[in-house]
Amino acid sequence: MFKLVKVKSVVRIPPEKFGRPLEEVSREELRREYEGVLTTNAGLIITILDVKVSEYGRIIHGDGATYHDVEFTALAYDPFLKEVVEGEVLTVTDSGLFIDLGPIDGFIYIGQVSDEKVEYDASRQALLLRNRKVIIDRGDNVRARIYSIGLQPGKGLRIQLTMRQVGLGKIEEE
Repeated sequence: MFKLVKVKSVVRIPPEKFGRPLEEVSREELRREYEGVLTTNAGLIITILDVKVSEYGRIIHGDGATYHDVEFTALAYDPFLKEVVEGEVLTVTDSGLFIDLGPIDGFIYIGQVSDEKVEYDASRQALLLRNRKVIIDRGDNVRARIYSIGLQPGKGLRIQLTMRQVGLGKIEEE
């Protein structure tokens, strides 16, 4: 789920950026500090939107920068268990599917693709669902449900998906 989060913080403006518009520099510094960061309260910060920065700053002894109170809105992606998501198949392997969920990729183990027999076709790099004669290729759109969310050290969020429920699976073009 995507959400907007209001944040109050302090932004450090380095001396080499003095003379430039304060709001522009604040946005740059906030993006550098927050974008791509996984937080416990908001989830994965995608981008910084509205920035309101105090024109009055503080100077800390030994640091030539100024510190300004700031309020901003951040767009965050915060997935939750049992959430139904849609995405494009990025990669098909013999162990499953990598799905583009927007800001992050999810993974569907081959055993979670369908209740029926699923085979990997190495020549096509696709998964074959034998009973229904469905082929899942790179570029296909699928609907899945999140069943596990975890942290991978050094890699960030790890989202595991399933398509083994009614209404989930390959989205057929109409």
